[in-house]
Amino acid sequence: MTAPRFSIVTPVYQTPAPVLRDMLRSVLRQSFGDWELCVVDDASPDLGVRRIVESVAAIDPRVKLGVREVNGGIVDASNDALAMATGEFVALLDHDDKLHPDALRMVDAAIGDDHTVDYVYTDEDKIDEKGRHAGPFLKPDWSPDRFRTQMYTCHLSVLRRSLVEEVGGFDAEFEGAQDWDLVLRVTERARTVRHVPRVLYHWRGIEGSTAAAPEEGGGEAAKPWAFEAGTRAIQAHCDRTGVEARAVRDAEDLGVYHLEPALRSNPAVSIVIPTNGQRREIRYQEVTLVEHCVRSIITDSTYPNYEVVVVVDSATPKATISALQDIAGDRLVLVPFDRTFNFAAKINAGAVRASGEHLVLLNDDIEVSTDDWMERMVMYSSVPEIGAVGGRLLLEDGRLQHGGVAFEGGLPGHPYYGWPGDAPGYANSLKVARNLLAVTGACLMTPRDVFDEVGGLAVTYPINYNDVDYCLKVRECGRRVVYDPDLVMHHFESSSRSSDVADWEKEKLLERWRGATDPDPYSNPYLHREMPTLVAAFAWARRSPRLRLRAGRI
Repeated sequence: MTAPRFSIVTPVYQTPAPVLRDMLRSVLRQSFGDWELCVVDDASPDLGVRRIVESVAAIDPRVKLGVREVNGGIVDASNDALAMATGEFVALLDHDDKLHPDALRMVDAAIGDDHTVDYVYTDEDKIDEKGRHAGPFLKPDWSPDRFRTQMYTCHLSVLRRSLVEEVGGFDAEFEGAQDWDLVLRVTERARTVRHVPRVLYHWRGIEGSTAAAPEEGGGEAAKPWAFEAGTRAIQAHCDRTGVEARAVRDAEDLGVYHLEPALRSNPAVSIVIPTNGQRREIRYQEVTLVEHCVRSIITDSTYPNYEVVVVVDSATPKATISALQDIAGDRLVLVPFDRTFNFAAKINAGAVRASGEHLVLLNDDIEVSTDDWMERMVMYSSVPEIGAVGGRLLLEDGRLQHGGVAFEGGLPGHPYYGWPGDAPGYANSLKVARNLLAVTGACLMTPRDVFDEVGGLAVTYPINYNDVDYCLKVRECGRRVVYDPDLVMHHFESSSRSSDVADWEKEKLLERWRGATDPDPYSNPYLHREMPTLVAAFAWARRSPRLRLRAGRI
């Protein structure tokens, strides 16, 4: 007998009868029939749980029931269910949740004949006890750095069974966050990860569930150990993969985590700042921007090993140069630039003179607001697969200027521009580290060897989009771009140049990069300006006729 495509793994324990029947019904209604359901009852005191599953198994041989004599917890029960599985892929389904009727069909289509696909995940929403849908989570494509700080893939997760067995299945050390830990270990080895941008899983928010609101006994009140287990799962992953970081939980938002730098060395950093010595008012006081910027670097940075490379126009006042020498001392490297203004060319000129292992591209209208900003950037920039790092930039009044670049129609924009500086964004996207197509060159770190490999900034973009083009080149050579929400700087935007973008600049960017930016893989088809559209994300799919489950019959 040929093994099924999917083995659905479901541990059950004291599941309310209506909810259990609803879960079973959602599996039986699948439009794709090549599956088996491996249910393990973790010694439920109520024998009715077992009888419901037995009655369905008697009708449909694809339903398999295992019964534990002793309650072992979700990890032991899940591993028992894995041991029953014979399918090519394992799908994780909680005992009180539901699958969309086309869930397995859509996942099967995403896998196709690609034998390198090892992990697939879908979008999800929540349902209450009356079956009402709310809170769709419309996810990006695979974002490894987001996955380190948020278990965003969650439901539905489908993993190649051979790889699950290779990494040892579920680990009892991470009970409560066992799915996250398993997927971390699987994706460390996975060849291809696929995302199906459709709401195909319905997470039930009943009383006592982590999906329920805190006032209903959900969240940390339901499973306090789960969130601590998440911290340990992330830390174990960082230790295995060599990320020099310490995992910590967010003080306010459950399910949000942060990476704090735990660097084992301090490689040399070169901060490249183009300037013409422009002055403007900041907080009701007129200042020379580059002096203000460099002073904040020297005064407020804790990283020990850096130089400040300032690229100065011939028109830059001598008094400004003298002030920079006083402020930065031996850390200062002055680079003259006497050509027509070209931001990309000025950065490249500074990079030629820079000696650091990592380069920071920094506007002269930036002010340091996070003392360990360089440590944070080095933490990511030292990961071989990462080629560019940016952070959260705030306007003078504290509103958000930059929380990462998103693309619509192939053109870049700054979603959430002007929102409160501490806004979490949709699904906490502004609070978690995540991968993007691009971050702003106003504050960007890149490894020096990557900068050289891609040819620096393209001088054919003299004013706008040179940073976007750079990040896209970084991705083209196989490296990721990362946004770190905990790296906060103030950006006194447009102090040094116009923010207007010419039509020819847009056309040039689209001509080269539209194939890579439209659609944006780190957004979602149902998001507009990174917020959900009013169209229900699951309204596209047909619904199968309702099946009734009763004891002994359907």
